Amino acid sequence: MPESVPVRCPACRREHVYAAPTYPCACGAPVAPVLDPRARPESVTHHTWDEGWVTITCVACGRADQWPRPELGCPCGTVLRVPVVEAGRDEPGTDAGPGAGSGSDSDTSRGAHDAPPASVGAADPDLGPGPDPGPDSGPDSGAEDSEAALEEAGHHPPPRPRRQRLPAAVPLPRTEPAPRAAFQPVTIRTARDAVTAAALYLRWLGYRDIRRADQRPPTGIGLAARGIIAQVDPTVRPASLRDVECLWLTAMTESAGCVYFSLAGYERDARACADSLGVPLFVLDLTGTPQPANSLADELVADGA
Repeated sequence: MPESVPVRCPACRREHVYAAPTYPCACGAPVAPVLDPRARPESVTHHTWDEGWVTITCVACGRADQWPRPELGCPCGTVLRVPVVEAGRDEPGTDAGPGAGSGSDSDTSRGAHDAPPASVGAADPDLGPGPDPGPDSGPDSGAEDSEAALEEAGHHPPPRPRRQRLPAAVPLPRTEPAPRAAFQPVTIRTARDAVTAAALYLRWLGYRDIRRADQRPPTGIGLAARGIIAQVDPTVRPASLRDVECLWLTAMTESAGCVYFSLAGYERDARACADSLGVPLFVLDLTGTPQPANSLADELVADGA
């Protein structure tokens, strides 16, 4: 059950009971931010992208991901940022301890296992004879005297076996990528929910370091990740040809791919332009699950990042 804490508005002194939201982890387990009842909530006057996210660690798999920071709207008009305990702060097990760095046990065990064999110059039966120890030492000197005696008697010694070369390493067969867990949607009620659903879907596809794009698109909100730029259009009008072309031109300047998320769909000429420029199109339904709108989007869902 989500954690609930009392939250008092600093503007009107009204007290609210706030329940922490839960989010779906990639492993399928629900995660929720740890609320800090000792800290006072802050009033939000200006939203920034970095302050709008908080790192939460899944207790099931230990995965740390960024999720929307909890906020509460007071009836007086003040937006409150609920304080949370972020992952990675004051976590146990981060200190090295008094014995860290000494290497007493690890070095001893590593030295016992990594010691070279006693006879470095010994011959390997699979690699053939080892290096020549010298003309006057070892068993090869007796073999040469025997061969010389056989040649004087008119007998030719049998030819020495040639050193066998080991075959080159055989490459392992390519394996199929691990299947992704089912996408956990977020119900879309506001424009912020649409942006959150698109960011979660990009992360589900395999993109990392999702952030707000440096260049603001003409319509909607821009997102950026490693190797891709996404545009989220939460308006009630279909995306136009100009919207798709502007996204493609922005991606070309950044030398990255692009993807478009629209809440109201796309015009016919916008779909044709996206197919010719190679832009995957997705339609956001109210359940928060992006639906592919062209074949390029189907390929992106199948292959991932």
